[in-house]
Amino acid sequence: MAEYFLDIEYKDITYQEEEVNFKEFECCTFTNCNFSQSTFVAVTFIDCTFDDCIFSTAKINYVAFRTVTFNRCEIKDVNFAMCDKLIFEIAFNDCVLDFSKFYTLKIKGTSFTNCSIIAVDFMSTDLTEVVFENCDLYRSEFAKAIANKADFKTSYNYTIDPKTTKLKKAVFALEGIKGLLYKHEIIVK
Repeated sequence: MAEYFLDIEYKDITYQEEEVNFKEFECCTFTNCNFSQSTFVAVTFIDCTFDDCIFSTAKINYVAFRTVTFNRCEIKDVNFAMCDKLIFEIAFNDCVLDFSKFYTLKIKGTSFTNCSIIAVDFMSTDLTEVVFENCDLYRSEFAKAIANKADFKTSYNYTIDPKTTKLKKAVFALEGIKGLLYKHEIIVK
């Protein structure tokens, strides 16, 4: 049975290279905590906020994120594809998500605001109505993703092949159109 924590504020805690297993956190706030290279197994976060935390190379297996917000966090090389897929509600603000993986997840309606999303794997991910606001999407992969009604209009450096990615009613700025035409060797000036 999971250990339960309700409405607790965690500050300046280092769990680097540790295991966090079979715990449930509800309405908790984590500020300036370091979880890099830690392993999370069967952990649930409900209505939690992470501010200025580090999750780089953390391993997350069967972790549930339900209405969770990350603000100014470093979340490099994390495989979110191993999360509990039942309810995945998450928002990222001013975060670094480089080299992370969302492969096959359903993240409909998720918001990414002012994030670095370099070389992130969105292959076969349901990105319906996802908002990428002012995000750097350099070398991120969208093959076989569903990005219908997604908003890319203020993001940049993306390369998306409309032949392999569903983009019905997705929104792009005119300046970003070259990212949709790149594979076709069409030059836009």
